[in-house]
Amino acid sequence: MDMQQRHPLSDAMRARVLEELERIERERNVKVLYACESGSRAWGFASPDSDYDVRFVYVEKPDWFVQVDTPRDVIERPLDDELDVSGWELRKTLGLLRKSNPTLLEWLDSPLVYRQEDDATARLRELAELFYSPPAARHHYLSMAKKNFRGYLQDETVRFKKYFYVLRPLLAVRWIDQDRGRPPMTFADLLQTVDDRALLAEVDELLALKRSADESAYGPRRPALHAFIETQLEQTVASLPRTRADDSVLDTYLRETVERYA
Repeated sequence: MDMQQRHPLSDAMRARVLEELERIERERNVKVLYACESGSRAWGFASPDSDYDVRFVYVEKPDWFVQVDTPRDVIERPLDDELDVSGWELRKTLGLLRKSNPTLLEWLDSPLVYRQEDDATARLRELAELFYSPPAARHHYLSMAKKNFRGYLQDETVRFKKYFYVLRPLLAVRWIDQDRGRPPMTFADLLQTVDDRALLAEVDELLALKRSADESAYGPRRPALHAFIETQLEQTVASLPRTRADDSVLDTYLRETVERYA
């Protein structure tokens, strides 16, 4: 399966997203440093009617940083049922990066990038590696898998998409437990942690159903996947290495980026 089939994005939608990002820059007087697709289209299991979840990192003008009251550091543009656009201000972004926020790390690993300032983004990815914390990532993904399993997969019929809302974080946990480094965003890459051919065939069948059916499509409970999920949820791991980089590199990056782009 090629890139377009796994991560569908039409030229028309890309143009619409770029137009909206430019509008945000004009109206909010900010600079977008990085913008990507997040969600099922980036993960690799979008349905034909899946929406577009655009996420971006932006930098404010210097005066924004010297106000007594803390200004709002998020821009949200839920435009319609098809397109949702939101972004985080750079200082907020760096605070989350320091905590090894998995959502932010996934943005930086998205296979669908709408636009980026190359130097700023490359350095941001370097900082993401520097501050990456395996215990924080594992806790995040395991908690997500448990919550979604309890909330979505307990009936005899379940929505196809909800299986992936459990499987993807569980495979991220396996990636961490197998000492492979920072988990990738895409589902196809995470499947590298599985070598059970029967299980992979089951997942491939479900992927085909998910990519061809509407977001709301239901199907019967799949015992093999349930057995795998329940086994994985019970897995424990020895203590993982904890990392703590020097925060001053974040301050330096923030100052230099504001000076250059704002």
